[in-house]
Amino acid sequence: MTAADEARTLLVVDDDTPLRTRLARAFRERGFQVREASDEAAALRLAREESPEFAVVDLRMPQGDGLDVVRALKAIDATTKVVVLTGYGSIATALEAVRLGATHYLTKPADVDDLLAAFARAEAPGEEVPRNETHAAFRAPTLARVEWEHIQRVLVDVGGNVSEAARRLGIHRRSLQRKLAKFPVPH
Repeated sequence: MTAADEARTLLVVDDDTPLRTRLARAFRERGFQVREASDEAAALRLAREESPEFAVVDLRMPQGDGLDVVRALKAIDATTKVVVLTGYGSIATALEAVRLGATHYLTKPADVDDLLAAFARAEAPGEEVPRNETHAAFRAPTLARVEWEHIQRVLVDVGGNVSEAARRLGIHRRSLQRKLAKFPVPH
């Protein structure tokens, strides 16, 4: 058996090509055999060809929902360890992701070390994995960050219409525009 045969398999599902490529490269550098998909259909096709041991799944994609991907990956192979990664974190979606079988839920920005720590916790559920407070998985979001994420979720729900988002948020359109200018969308 060669080292390549022993490589752990990982599927990265994210519509953000630069992020997906960066994560895939970083996991390959750590010895993983990585496959990439930009949407739900491609992810499920790859998983049916060869079920991955691990998967990193973006929650929101233009073509498909990350929660649907989690559900389908677990149906294909219940042992696949899935971490949901999103820029639109909320307690409700985190709970739903875990209920569907995700091992962990991280908000962006999260790096490969954060993801590896989440997978390590999944592999050793009875053991305490050392916490590194610099990792995104262990930092409590600031109130400003939570507000920004909520605004972003509402904007996505209304297709980017700032006036409609302001109405749903119960604030003036100009106030919303100032908030959006203060915290640009992270990449």
